[in-house]
Amino acid sequence: MLRFTLLWLLVFLFASISSSSARPAPYAMRISCGARQNIRTPPTYTRWYKDFAYTGGIPANATAPSHITPPLKTLRYFPLSEGPENCYIINRVPKGHYSVRIFFGLVEHEIDNEPPFEVSVEGTIIHSLKSGWSKNDEQVFAEALVFLLDGSVSICFHSTGRGDPTIISIEILQIDEKAYYFGPEWGRGVILKTTSRLTCGTSKPKFDEDYSGDHWGGDRFWHPIRTFGKNADAPRSTESGIKKASTVPNFYPEALYQSAVVSTDSKPDLAYTMDVDPNKNYSIWLHFAEIDATITGAGKRVFDVLINGGTVFENVDVVGMSGDRYTALVLNTTVALSGRTLTITLHPKKGNHAILTAIEVFQVIVAESKTSPEEVRALQALKKSLGLPNRFGWNGDPCVPKEHPWSGADCHFDKSGGKWFIDGLGLGNQGLRGSLPNEISKLHHLQSINLSGNSIHGAIPSSLGTVTSLETLDLSYNFLNGSIPESLGKLTALRRLNLNGNSLSGRVPSALGGRLLNGASFNFTDNHGLCGIPGLPKCGPHLSAGAKVGIAFAVFLSLVLLVICSICWWKRRQNILRAQQIAAASRSAPYAKARTQSSHDIQMSRNPSRGRTASENGPSLLS
Repeated sequence: MLRFTLLWLLVFLFASISSSSARPAPYAMRISCGARQNIRTPPTYTRWYKDFAYTGGIPANATAPSHITPPLKTLRYFPLSEGPENCYIINRVPKGHYSVRIFFGLVEHEIDNEPPFEVSVEGTIIHSLKSGWSKNDEQVFAEALVFLLDGSVSICFHSTGRGDPTIISIEILQIDEKAYYFGPEWGRGVILKTTSRLTCGTSKPKFDEDYSGDHWGGDRFWHPIRTFGKNADAPRSTESGIKKASTVPNFYPEALYQSAVVSTDSKPDLAYTMDVDPNKNYSIWLHFAEIDATITGAGKRVFDVLINGGTVFENVDVVGMSGDRYTALVLNTTVALSGRTLTITLHPKKGNHAILTAIEVFQVIVAESKTSPEEVRALQALKKSLGLPNRFGWNGDPCVPKEHPWSGADCHFDKSGGKWFIDGLGLGNQGLRGSLPNEISKLHHLQSINLSGNSIHGAIPSSLGTVTSLETLDLSYNFLNGSIPESLGKLTALRRLNLNGNSLSGRVPSALGGRLLNGASFNFTDNHGLCGIPGLPKCGPHLSAGAKVGIAFAVFLSLVLLVICSICWWKRRQNILRAQQIAAASRSAPYAKARTQSSHDIQMSRNPSRGRTASENGPSLLS
């Protein structure tokens, strides 16, 4: 009994340690674009969240262009009227390495409308849709492996003016930090764009989920290719287990290695050709497992691997290099291609035939440096405060992709800091309304601002005086009011200032007036309240802000006192009038006169002396 108890405790302790050290499930976010509620889709009952985190667009019913497209019924499309750039900006994404995948769709009843557009992740273009994309399984989605380090991800769609971007789904799936490490160039500044992923010797397209693969693999899609050409090869398959397949860091599904193609006697070389973009670097991953029953050990099948005719791997012996039959082997190389085709050739050296299980090809993309986050926030505040029209877009990053910068914002790259910043704003005559926010001063590198010919109202922010690099400021023909901030006089680099055509008032700062003598071009005309420099009216006695407040308070107090006095005088006057009315009424009443006489008689009887005549009282002083 004691032995059984000890054994049970050991088993429980081992299970506890194993469960505590088990790797947690990877982060996964799947969005069904256009959907109004969360849904699950067969056959794996994958969970899709309802649509959120978009900057614009219109939901609509979807037509899936391919059988590999997730079985979702809605999409979101982005008409050009809502701007040339629209994004999904998803926050609270843990720092890490991710597979980001976007499936495209067609608006229901518009299947002939196949819009071309571009897709960027974190400001870097990862995909450009080409004509005919809806008819090719490998082109109905875009996928990239990218590091996300700031707690969010921006996925943007850039219109080319020939149709509206249409998105069915977005997936953000965490993968291992070291997944697809290919050499010293690999790292956080590199994005791997999936160009092609093939599973050989089968005709069934599958995702990792279909293979029951590890979730840390990212649910890759494997496009089937049963043969490379007529009589070029023969398929092989097995139901035997495959060793060393689902291992760190790539976690390939074991079932992937249960099919393959083998070259034939008539065509001993096994070759596959695909289209690629020219003048790019590509990371190529080749998968092998010796599942051919005719190969019994090491040295029985040996071949070279060539890329566009150049040998990249010599004397590949799958059994010898993997350690056994039915054991996975993965080889990786990175090549620079100048042409538009990539040809992978396996040339037998022993055994007359070559074998190949799967192919992965990634385009190596250097990630774009992003714009300073502080300046992006400042531009977003400016967009909101000025009511920037939707046609401008202003979503995502203002400077990258370089092919799609924000209209009206000029960018400059700071090589020392590795960031983009804004050095110019050109938004003249754009129908802007609202006021200038203080956040405009966060654009520390501005050299020029042109907001003329709009309907901007309110005061000029004094914080503009902190943008010391400013050389040109044109705020003419708006509805600005108030005084010109003294802080603008501190802009020593300012050479051109146009404030004409507003409703400004007060004294022009003396520092600005003095600058006119040094060749600067300033225009203050058509502001009826401005004064203090040649060409404008002379200013009266200058009062400080405190004095103006004091005068205003004194005037207010005087008005209050005047009102109080008026009320008191009116009440006193009313009382006098009322007393006079009472007296007049008394004299006119008969019984009142009798009462008055009787009262007089009584008083005379009480004080007889008061009834004497003047002669009885003695001589008059007037005589």
